[in-house]
Amino acid sequence: MRIPKGHPFSICVSLFSSPNPNHILEPFSFSFSSSSRILFNSGILSSALLGQLPSRRKANNCKGNNLHSSNTMDVMGADGKTLPPERTDCSDRGQNPYIWSSPEGGQKIDIGKQIFCNRSLNMKNIVAVGFDMDYTLAQYKPETFESLAYEGTVRKLVYDLQYPSELLEWTFDWKYMVRGLVLDKKRGNILKMDRHKYVKVAYHGFREMSKEDKVATYGSTLTRDSFDEPDYALIDTLFSLAEAYLFAQLIDFKDNNPGKVSADYSRIYKDVRAAVDLCHRDGTLKQMVAKDPGRYINEDTSIVPMLEMIKESGRATFLVTNSLWDYTNIVMNFLCGPNTMNSCCSATNFDWLQYFDVVITGSAKPGFFHDENRANLFEVDPESGMLLNTDNGTPMPPVDTSLRLPLNIDKSCRVFQGGNVGHLHKLLSIESSSQVLYVGDHIYGDILRSKKVLGWRTMLVVPELEREVALLWELRDTRKQLQLLRNERDHIEDKIHHLKWSIRFDDVHADNDEELTAELDKLKSRSEKVRFNHQQAQRECHRMFHKVWGQLLKTGYQNSRFAHQVERFACLYTSQVTNLSLYSPDKYYRTGEDFMPHEIDILAL
Repeated sequence: MRIPKGHPFSICVSLFSSPNPNHILEPFSFSFSSSSRILFNSGILSSALLGQLPSRRKANNCKGNNLHSSNTMDVMGADGKTLPPERTDCSDRGQNPYIWSSPEGGQKIDIGKQIFCNRSLNMKNIVAVGFDMDYTLAQYKPETFESLAYEGTVRKLVYDLQYPSELLEWTFDWKYMVRGLVLDKKRGNILKMDRHKYVKVAYHGFREMSKEDKVATYGSTLTRDSFDEPDYALIDTLFSLAEAYLFAQLIDFKDNNPGKVSADYSRIYKDVRAAVDLCHRDGTLKQMVAKDPGRYINEDTSIVPMLEMIKESGRATFLVTNSLWDYTNIVMNFLCGPNTMNSCCSATNFDWLQYFDVVITGSAKPGFFHDENRANLFEVDPESGMLLNTDNGTPMPPVDTSLRLPLNIDKSCRVFQGGNVGHLHKLLSIESSSQVLYVGDHIYGDILRSKKVLGWRTMLVVPELEREVALLWELRDTRKQLQLLRNERDHIEDKIHHLKWSIRFDDVHADNDEELTAELDKLKSRSEKVRFNHQQAQRECHRMFHKVWGQLLKTGYQNSRFAHQVERFACLYTSQVTNLSLYSPDKYYRTGEDFMPHEIDILAL
């Protein structure tokens, strides 16, 4: 076996065998390194914040969801084959990240880490793989980062927008809101709807709306509501969850404390958005993250091996983020910096740039994806943060020749600010937009625009998916029971309709009429009992996923609005960006067969 110089490798030895082919065995692993990793391109940052970066810690414990099942399960993978999921050992991953190109690579993948395919994608046709940073490469911890955003927004509301000081005593439940919700700004309602835009779950503040209220508000109009801006706000990013929660709190506070908040519901939402923008503009959030990235960002030691594998496969890699250079450099240093207990991220460290060909900061997505966007493209000097003029990426000499310009410390990766997608295509020599795979977390800012406007191939990161599929497996028997109860309801209702027809229209003898009426009463009683049991079981199943909003990608028996968007605009979707490292860089992702209702009972396997 030939070991490439400079690359860590591991030997995996299975010490036992099992008579049960579905039993998952833990391998016994040895890890070696043929040489020490050599890091290049050091420089000196002027930012004092970089000097405060803590050392990277090894991930010695598993931060996954406790509900993740270790049972085996037949599932449809991205290649269309049925595979049982494999138990993931999180503790081993922190020290020796498991990737496809490692000696033990190419094995079965836990369902929670699989990549799911909506549209077939042959990676051999991809020449460049791009990434968003925030919530894609950098997964923020909701319990700390979202709480920080919430607290900052509350302070802005009180001290800048003169809201009552009682708000400062409020707390944030970061588990309450989910993505895919819609805020009704005018009425103060929070809605979850299915793919047809029918409202299925609705709350006014934190008060659940009755079925009658829902129908009266959203189901009894002559024209269908589009549920879009400007009257509605879409909660499609993880960062939006804190503002949605605060909006609900303010609705309740206004209703319960007449006169304390004079603004109407729509104005309340505008004020919350204004407070969020103030937090961003004054740099409060990013300064706190910069001081202690490990408190707010999850470590993932698979990021560097994934990027290395993609580059070694001959593909270009790029980063497009709305964050500016100083913050981008801090976050990427944390994610890609030295992975040793005693090392410290140096203020002179730009080593992470070696994993990219182009980095574009301050991109102003989604406007970046429009080629007609005439935003200027500036080159960034990593050391000083100075912006240099360019002509579509080509450096422009200064008018003042005596001005000493900084030198780019790593010509293999160029850093820019602004510009548009046309600049990026030119920098990477992209001939066709279908040659680009872009990975992001924002259904509108990353996925919809890049797919709909450009035709890029897209992969959506949905962190909630890992827990969702684990629960789907645990509740598989419950869901089968729900389907049986639903079928029984249909069967009983058909019998009731037939009996009613017979009593009403058939020439039935008086004695038979009494018998039919008695049988009808029995069927009605049975129908009511089954209906109650079905609804109760469905409600309990619903709450297992989330106590208020239920399953992220379902609303009742229909796909949710969020699931519909994922299906429409994401070629691939998965729980973590580094799941890419579990597959071959030349993988052909194939979609499963679509079924229409008339085919399901006949063809579904």
